[in-house]
Amino acid sequence: MEKLGFSVETRKVDNISAIKDRHAVPDDLRSCHTAIVDGYVIEGHVPGAEIIRLLQQRPDIAGLSVPGMPAGSPGMEMENGKTTPYQVIAFDREGRVWPVARYPQ
Repeated sequence: MEKLGFSVETRKVDNISAIKDRHAVPDDLRSCHTAIVDGYVIEGHVPGAEIIRLLQQRPDIAGLSVPGMPAGSPGMEMENGKTTPYQVIAFDREGRVWPVARYPQ
């Protein structure tokens, strides 16, 4: 994320579930990392291009998620180049979810 120009602040917290609850992250979209970027929740290994698009378009959503830790997603690159197809999922505070991108593209 820093390579894309984002300022990154890492915090260790005792109860990450409480943060996910506070920001309405649906249970089935929860992953290993949670970030708040300009008011949006970024859950898991969301590609930087999707975060940039989110900040440019500013849709009325709570955030984006890449559930799990799919091979080939940012931070999960494999030496052998293996990738697992995955989706970037948008979600709102009412619990609605929908795909916004598929990778690899």
